[in-house]
Amino acid sequence: MNIYEEKLIDPEGVEKRVKELKAAGKSIVTLNGSFDLMHAGHLRIIHEASKQGDVLLVALNSDASIKKYKSPKRPIIPLEYRLEMMAALKDVDYVTWFEETDPIAFLTKVQPDVHVNGSEYGADCIEAPIVLAGGGRVHVAPLKPGLSTTNIIAKVKCDI
Repeated sequence: MNIYEEKLIDPEGVEKRVKELKAAGKSIVTLNGSFDLMHAGHLRIIHEASKQGDVLLVALNSDASIKKYKSPKRPIIPLEYRLEMMAALKDVDYVTWFEETDPIAFLTKVQPDVHVNGSEYGADCIEAPIVLAGGGRVHVAPLKPGLSTTNIIAKVKCDI
């Protein structure tokens, strides 16, 4: 079994694995997003998230989900490869995915101790009510302006 397989949790197994981790006294941190075209901004928020508790569980939007909420032309990198890249990062303990356009159902299952969002969403993000209702908190990670997949795509289009 390689590191990717060890860190990957099928969405159907997330709730069970999180219960096991919590029973072992571990605090659970969640972070979600498409993470399409991994860049330094992604690495910064992942590292920031990893410092907020014992176990970092990253949930990726599925390809169909990204097509619905971003663009029919996205993602650029298919889910299987985004999962593999995310699992390769030392700061990430587990990685999973969700089909919905938002992570509410995922967070309802997990009830994290901490949910991390970038400052573009803030503490009043759509995830906040479910996280707070479960006794968790929202941590807002600072973002470096200009580091975004959208900006990278625009730059590539102009330079080619």
